[in-house]
Amino acid sequence: MSTMTTVVKIYCPNCGSPAERYNLLKEHLTRTQCPTCDYLMITCSRTGNVIEAYAPGIYAHL
Repeated sequence: MSTMTTVVKIYCPNCGSPAERYNLLKEHLTRTQCPTCDYLMITCSRTGNVIEAYAPGIYAHL
């Protein structure tokens, strides 16, 4: 049985380079990644909650 995954070509929200967004339907996750700047964002596709994030050059404002 395959895990239903779709891949969409997008532009990185961090640097603007070509990136990919993976919709992992079985796991209810969306993973956006950019090989140019190492951006990574994994969110729950049900709630929108951030599971994991890494974005070099973007600093948290607390």
